[in-house]
Amino acid sequence: MTSMPAASREAAPLPVAALMGAMVSIQIGATFAKTLFPQIGAQGTTTLRLVIGALMLIAVLRPWQMRPTRATLPWLVAYGVTLCALNLLFYAALARIPLGVAVALEFSGPLLVATLASRRASDFAWIALALAGIILLSPFIRSLQPLDPTGVMLALMAGGFWALYIVLAQKAGAELGTRTTAYGMAIAAVLVLPFGVAQAGTGLLAPSILVSALLVGLFSSALPFFLEMVALTRMPARIYGTLTCLEPGLGALAGFLFLHESLTPPQLAGIAAVIVAAAGTALTSKPPVPSPE
Repeated sequence: MTSMPAASREAAPLPVAALMGAMVSIQIGATFAKTLFPQIGAQGTTTLRLVIGALMLIAVLRPWQMRPTRATLPWLVAYGVTLCALNLLFYAALARIPLGVAVALEFSGPLLVATLASRRASDFAWIALALAGIILLSPFIRSLQPLDPTGVMLALMAGGFWALYIVLAQKAGAELGTRTTAYGMAIAAVLVLPFGVAQAGTGLLAPSILVSALLVGLFSSALPFFLEMVALTRMPARIYGTLTCLEPGLGALAGFLFLHESLTPPQLAGIAAVIVAAAGTALTSKPPVPSPE
């Protein structure tokens, strides 16, 4: 039996559909999360998202079957701490600025890692384009709908932790593979508990809240993890990296459809600039890096 030509493999509909489904699922999970903010706050929502996501991933990946060595344990703990901080910062930003803007600003982290990993002259063009997009998304641009400065800073800080997450995921993942995600999410879930309890208290256990939180955990962690595994095993890394650059656009669309968030032309242009810069970086640099589940 002859093997499928490379071009056909790259255009196979199943992995593309799986990856698109994962990205859509993550943005839907974010919209569910944002609806919980008025009831339990951003920190309470982060807590339930990490706890439920950790339980789901532990059930699927069974991390206890591969225990970390002493050499890997510090990297794994640092990975979990970073995952906790990233989620807290991103949800805090999401409480203040539109979803599409928050996702685009957070993309500054992996963009930084990707461009630092390469020294091609073209990378400076992508950096400049990304910076132009971030400037358009800054509160300093006059607009009928100005962005909250704190929200912008929190999203950029989340991007910084995403960059750190990428490095630590590679260090810890070298030994533990996909089980790294389950371990990291469990560590993050333990660390975030004091923040959630301090903000929401027993409100975290309200039945109606838990139902919504289950949806957040499903759409933000379990389902996208499964779909991304389907995509990664059947798709060239460069195509994977290029397609994931659509996430800020999908975030803006999800925010518009489900949260009734409207963006100004400069903000849309800023998101588009970040998408193009991320896609250009993915096409011209090393294979893409993991996204935080």
